[in-house]
Amino acid sequence: MKLNLANKFTILRVLMLPVFVAVLLIGKIPYNYAIALILFILASITDWLDGYIARKYNMVTDLGKFLDPLADKMLVISALICFVELAWIPSWVVVIIVMREFMVSGFRLSVCAKDNKAVIAADIWGKIKTAFTMSVIIYMLAIEVIFELYHDFIHPKFSSFMAHALGFFDIFTVLLVYMVVAITVFSGFTIIWKNRRLFGE
Repeated sequence: MKLNLANKFTILRVLMLPVFVAVLLIGKIPYNYAIALILFILASITDWLDGYIARKYNMVTDLGKFLDPLADKMLVISALICFVELAWIPSWVVVIIVMREFMVSGFRLSVCAKDNKAVIAADIWGKIKTAFTMSVIIYMLAIEVIFELYHDFIHPKFSSFMAHALGFFDIFTVLLVYMVVAITVFSGFTIIWKNRRLFGE
């Protein structure tokens, strides 16, 4: 099967995943958080780019409709699992998100089993969920990069200020993570509800 340009960007996003995970988790790599942040931003750009190319140049295919959300899920879930490993977020957050993805994926497979021509593409809430979750992941990585650089370059007299700043960012991060969970669950139910007739009674 020949891949068009949009699908090639999707595949590229998948291939970037193991590099991102390795860099993020191997603490011996100098400024690994900064490198991981750059890799994740590049991967997120390919998410926008493949969709833009597919729409602009009429490259929308069933394969792309399947691969694009799958690549997004792999990217986001990989990052969140790494965050659990690094103790940045609690494990229950990833459990809920993974359960949602299994639920939606199971629904899609059930629909395909009834009609192999039926492909459920991501709706607007799914796109919002993906964009918001990626933005939160980028934010969390950026905060870690800031404090990583602070420890190496900033004068000790700013220690008190940075300690207070860290407390604020911790609270703000918790709120953002809760919002990610809420939007993820809501978007999952909207996909199933809007496409319930495809599944039948």
